[in-house]
Amino acid sequence: MNNLETFQELWFVLITILFAGYSILDGFDLGIGSMLPFLARTKEEKDTLINSIGPVWDGNEVWLVTGGGALFAAFPQAYATSFSGFYLAFMIVLFCLIFRAVSFEFRAHSPKRARLWEWALTGASLLAALLFGLALGNVVFGVPLDARMEYAGTFLTLLRPVPLLFGLMGLSAFLMQGSAWAILKTEGELQERAFRAASMLAIIELIVFIVFAAVVAVTMPASLTNPVCIAGALLALLGIKGIGSSVMKRNERAPFWESSAAIIGVWVMVAALQYPNLIRATGDPALSITIRNASTSLMTLKIMSVIALVGMPVVIGYSIYVYRVFAGKAGTGAEY
Repeated sequence: MNNLETFQELWFVLITILFAGYSILDGFDLGIGSMLPFLARTKEEKDTLINSIGPVWDGNEVWLVTGGGALFAAFPQAYATSFSGFYLAFMIVLFCLIFRAVSFEFRAHSPKRARLWEWALTGASLLAALLFGLALGNVVFGVPLDARMEYAGTFLTLLRPVPLLFGLMGLSAFLMQGSAWAILKTEGELQERAFRAASMLAIIELIVFIVFAAVVAVTMPASLTNPVCIAGALLALLGIKGIGSSVMKRNERAPFWESSAAIIGVWVMVAALQYPNLIRATGDPALSITIRNASTSLMTLKIMSVIALVGMPVVIGYSIYVYRVFAGKAGTGAEY
């Protein structure tokens, strides 16, 4: 293949897959952290929830790092504009992820301040989950860009109603993913609380998704005639509705996969809405950053494709191995 456009489209799909994979895997980490004080009532129950994500949370973040690196290498203009324009928002996300990481260690080794670090974990997880969706919402809905493809707004520009709705959609999906993971990894009273949380969150996520889909249809009418976008919406809707049925049947495994399917459906919607844009410009669509005007050279994309052909199976294989090793119910023995 020597067609530049083919490689540009390939990397658009691969980056979408990487970010979707991150949403599924680190989504349950952020969900568990966000709901820690609400699901668990005793230190032992909190230990169980934290131990359920302890062996895998840092590995899950590899998907985010890889997605960001791929964006930088394949579409450097989009990377530069997003990371400079959303600088404050991304710095807040970075500090949230740092606080989440250190809270595990400080909670385990500073018993007197354990509750403080538990709330730090919860606050950081909640805020990160919201801001990830907010950033995605601004990319899809559009931001002001100047003739040099640089962000022309302020931090407050990012806090518009539609991007905030994206943030709420992401937050509700991550909370749902976290409760589904808790169902899968716990038992007894803690699992029963996770079932009840999943039941309530399924209703909340369904309401948020319906509002989200309606707003997308109104603000982006092209979505109504885009078959890929419609297919993604149906997948998300079926996944969310399936969770309610599985929870009623007390199925331990199905809610996690149904929640993951809902996340994939939303990402399919986003990819269909965005293509071929990477960052949509408000006002003048000609200023939008696309896979055509933001990509690196054909040679670079070819080299990256070879690396991805070797590297992605390794990452996926390693992830499968880790989850198989740490399969089963979480206990209270290890300290993270």
